[in-house]
Formats: sequence, C-alpha cells, structure tokens
Amino acid sequence: MFNNCLVFSVTSGRGEVAALSAACLWAIASVVYGLLGQRIPPLQLNLIKGVIAIALLVLTIVITSESLPNLTFAPTCLLILSGAVGIGLGDTAFLAAINYLGARRVLLIGTLSPPITAIAAMIFLQEQLNFRAWCGILLTILGVAWVVTERVPGTNNHSAMHIWRGIGFGLLAAFTNATGAILSRAAFATTSISPLWAALLRLSAGVLVILICILFSKGRETKVFYPYWQSWRVILTSLFAAFCGTYLGIWLQQTAIKFTAAGIAITLMQTSPLFVIPIAICMGEKVSWRAIAGVIIAIAGIGLLFYLK
Repeated sequence: MFNNCLVFSVTSGRGEVAALSAACLWAIASVVYGLLGQRIPPLQLNLIKGVIAIALLVLTIVITSESLPNLTFAPTCLLILSGAVGIGLGDTAFLAAINYLGARRVLLIGTLSPPITAIAAMIFLQEQLNFRAWCGILLTILGVAWVVTERVPGTNNHSAMHIWRGIGFGLLAAFTNATGAILSRAAFATTSISPLWAALLRLSAGVLVILICILFSKGRETKVFYPYWQSWRVILTSLFAAFCGTYLGIWLQQTAIKFTAAGIAITLMQTSPLFVIPIAICMGEKVSWRAIAGVIIAIAGIGLLFYLK
C-alpha cells in the first residue's frame, strides 16, 4: 500500500490543493456536526448525513452519465463490509466522540488511522514498513497522547469520565476507519470501480447498518426523530455539513490521490486538526501551545510514515 507507490514527483499542484481543501472542509464539517450533535443523537446524525450524501452522489452519477460498474462477488462484499464498518460504525463513533471531546481533539485522534492502517496492512496484506515508517507511527502516537492527556483546569471526576468516554469513541472511530480503508484497498486491488460508485456502495452499506441499529435501539435514538426536520436551521445545517464533509470531501480526496503522490495526499489530508484550531479559537475555546505543538508533531509523524523511498 505504501512501499510501491509513494514516490515523489513534480505535479501541477492540483492534487496538493485538493488534499488541503479536503482537510479544511472536514474540519469545518466536524465543527458543524459538533453543533448538530447537541440536538441530534450520533446514529440519527450519521443517518442524515449519509442519506444526503447518497442523494448527491446519485445526482452526480446521473449528470456525468457514469456507467454501471461490472463488479464480481468478492470486491462487492469487501466494499459493502468496508462501508458497514468504516461509515456505519466508524462515523457514528466519530460523531459520538465529538459530543464528548469537541472536533479539535477528535480530529487529532483521527490522525491515528493512517498508522493503524499501515500496521494492519503489514499484518494482513504482508506489506513492509521500514524504520522511518515506525518512527513516524511512534511520533504520531506521542503527539496525540500529549494533547489528549493534557489537564484542563477545573476538571472533576465527572468531566474526567466524560473525556475518557470521548477518547474511547475516538479510538473506536480510528480503528474502524482504518479497517474500512484496508477492506476498500483489498476491493480496489481486484476491480476497476470508479470512486463515485465505490463511495455510493460504501455509503449505502453504512446507512443500512445505521438503520438496523436505530430499529433495534431502545434508547434516545428511536425517539422524536421527526421533530428535527421541523427546524429549517437543522435541515440547512445538515445539508451544508454533508455537502462539505462527505460529498465534496470524498471528491477532493479522490482528486488528491489521482493528481499527486499518495503519501503527499494522505499527509496533507491529515492536516484537519490544524484547520480546526483557528475555528475553535474563534468559537471561544482555549487552545494551549501544547495542543498546537501536539498537532504539529502528530502530522509530522504522518509525514514520516508516508515518506517512504
């Protein structure tokens, strides 16, 4: 995954701009999801954004006349499983973590996904990691740990439990997203499906899992779903977040990978925590120099991980 394609080359800059744009949009969408999460439970919020993104993807496929892919059984199952795990479970855990920790810390925990993916690829796909990659993994983990373990003045036992629950959901999101990435890679290795169709298939599988979870849930997730749609503010905010974070985010992600080296693209797309810092400051959140340094260290670790020769 990382050894045979991460060769730096001179590009037009289109891929780098797309990667940074995706990171910026993910940061904005995460903050918006944090605001929506104060009113809508994670499962329902994930369902809303998934349905909106599916509608936008279908519209794009119709407009662009994208032909129906010829898929065999194995890659189809891999993509479906990837969506069920990475989107159905992973995005729900991500949204739940935002409710506990806020977008800034959760996006930082998300930088653990590439190291987890690299290690999983080594174990399950027999891909090799060199010494520099292991240093990058260690550096990323240290940067994340340095920030999430930072003591906040005035915390008590209740808030400490609150934080640890958020860390748990954040780690679950990182693990499930890494698992989804591995499954997607295995599917792409055996088929030539386009990114649009792959995204549609994964999102559909994720939405199906969310619907099943909601149907079998006995808690807050099954209550008062309709009233959310009585608020135009909620509707427009949900549309904006899904358009930016899911629809445009996926499109820019694929553009970045197509027009620049994968290592550069993935590293730049992990800069979301840097973009969310000024947003957090504008919203009145106190951001320490330790938090900023931890983000830079974690992203530097991602850079080391993917800068393989």
